[in-house]
Amino acid sequence: MKKILFLTGTRADFGKIKSLIQILEQQQGFEVFVFVTGMHLQKEYGYTVIEIERCRFKNVHTFENHTHETTMDLTLAKTIEGLSVYVKEINPDLIVVHGDRVETLAGAIVGSLNNILVAHIEGGEISGTVDELIRHSVSKLSHIHFVSNAEAAKRLKQMGEIKSSIFTIGSPDIDIMFSEELPSLEIVKEYYQIPFESYAIVMFHPVTTEAKDMQQYADDFVQVLLNDTHNYVVVYPNNDLGSQYIIAGYKKLRENSRFRVFPSLRFEYFLSLLKNSQFIIGNSSAGIREAPYYGIPIINIGTRQQNRAVHSDIVNVDYEVNSINAALKKIGQHQVKKKMDDFGQGNSAVLFLESIENEAIWSINQQKQFRDV
Repeated sequence: MKKILFLTGTRADFGKIKSLIQILEQQQGFEVFVFVTGMHLQKEYGYTVIEIERCRFKNVHTFENHTHETTMDLTLAKTIEGLSVYVKEINPDLIVVHGDRVETLAGAIVGSLNNILVAHIEGGEISGTVDELIRHSVSKLSHIHFVSNAEAAKRLKQMGEIKSSIFTIGSPDIDIMFSEELPSLEIVKEYYQIPFESYAIVMFHPVTTEAKDMQQYADDFVQVLLNDTHNYVVVYPNNDLGSQYIIAGYKKLRENSRFRVFPSLRFEYFLSLLKNSQFIIGNSSAGIREAPYYGIPIINIGTRQQNRAVHSDIVNVDYEVNSINAALKKIGQHQVKKKMDDFGQGNSAVLFLESIENEAIWSINQQKQFRDV
């Protein structure tokens, strides 16, 4: 019996690992544990641990890593401390982390320093800002890599990772995107009391390396939305430094009938809303990953996704009011030429299971070796 520990700190990474947890829980040879921390336990951001509890996983442990001084280094330190205690209680064979959050880095550090195998979901990708530094650091601390595509695999090899430790499974959220279990748009609108016939989605996150400018960016963005004529479903940002300015700006939207503002949305419900939206605007990875698969136009603002937003169907603009206004005026005529297939075919969970059931993966050396290109 192999003990597998998944770590989740945000609604976004949970959407990526949910199908992987579910498929492992159905297998007799694995005992699954879920360590829940970060935004999931913050009421201001929707207390999304409720969504995890709805899944009825067998072993869920919560740990509050939020500090009054919302700096990433202190959050990292506190997460390491809490996770280290839990790991010593359950003694897992593998820790699975996703992406580029400080919670992810904490999981990789705890695993690698305690001689526990670490598997990293969606390493080898580029984005920009401090997120990319964290993602690559996690990759170097990880022993096993489950990547989205061949490009990501190539980058990991450039970083000296061993070819036999890299498994291309696609992006796990694609599994859920095309699931027959997604709720209908009518159910979603009734659940969230969204009255709009047509609408766009807003997801705008802070950029930690531009923290000193985030208040101005947030104020300008909110003003653009107020001056526009579209209806909007607005979702709170993540809890990185600068989010307070965006949340404060969104208060101006609440009294306007063209806006419905939510701290968070259930992932499947969000996907149904995205699938039927006019477009998505902001700087979320949902605009780079999920939206193109559904053929939804994207207005990507600023630098947060600067190395990812290279697809021809993505409208990239800077933070200037005039640039965003111009994009909004043209977005109705913007045609998405093709749907992307760069991140898998929706069978990530099956490929993940096949990889983890292979005995060879459990013999990967915890003492990592560097391979020259």
